[in-house]
Amino acid sequence: MSFTFLFVSGKGGVGKSALSASLAALLARSGSSVVLIDADLGLRSQDLLLGLENSVVYDLVDVAEGKCLLSDALLEAPDCPGLRLLPAAQFARVKDLDPRKLKKMLSLLRKRHDFIFIDGPAGLERGLRNVLNAGGKTETVLVVTPDDLCIRDAERVLALTEQKGLPRPRLLVNRLQNDLIFAGEMYSAKTISDLLDVPLLGEVPEDPAFVLAQLRHRLPIDFDCEARRALLRIAERMRGGEADFPSYGRKRTSFLRRHFAPEIREVKTKA
Repeated sequence: MSFTFLFVSGKGGVGKSALSASLAALLARSGSSVVLIDADLGLRSQDLLLGLENSVVYDLVDVAEGKCLLSDALLEAPDCPGLRLLPAAQFARVKDLDPRKLKKMLSLLRKRHDFIFIDGPAGLERGLRNVLNAGGKTETVLVVTPDDLCIRDAERVLALTEQKGLPRPRLLVNRLQNDLIFAGEMYSAKTISDLLDVPLLGEVPEDPAFVLAQLRHRLPIDFDCEARRALLRIAERMRGGEADFPSYGRKRTSFLRRHFAPEIREVKTKA
């Protein structure tokens, strides 16, 4: 049985691409066959996140237009044999992707892979509508950060999914800060879930490993950090398993933990 997840957000800059790439890699490293589709036309990013920027020959639009076979465009991620990337077209326009052809691609991929991840375009423009129209048996994951602007934009994404008759998305809250939540300065993931009336898939804390990973063209899951542990819990839920929610903000971080945080160490993975 194959599972398809579409990652969306009401605005850019919420960490949607890094989260979708990290979760896809975690599932692949656990033995699943995973395809990650970069559907953000004109703003290709997943090839950089996965270290494949010099390997792209064909892209999503090339497949849709019949310029190559789907298998020709799929790239295997280094150090992650179970993960393949279908890159976005860097210079294409939104209208170049026919939702019907994307739907056909998804149908083919579901027959051969355990998980299909779609990194959708941010915002509410035609690009997102095209991807939603092609969804089929797809579960939408709405990525937000704990601020009013992002939550307001997320409400508009929810309205769009309702308009198209799609199931209610699940919520992924990124960049939570434990002490700010505890002090009442920042929303908790549960509060945002209640405000949007959307079931919570997971919560990821603010973590310097994300910055370090970006600078090194790596994924945050390559470092031993709290964000990695949060993503492991989310990946387990996506597999259909159960994992506890830590509920960041329930208690204040200790003085020693705040001022003597452990060094970010690289995680050694098997090739």
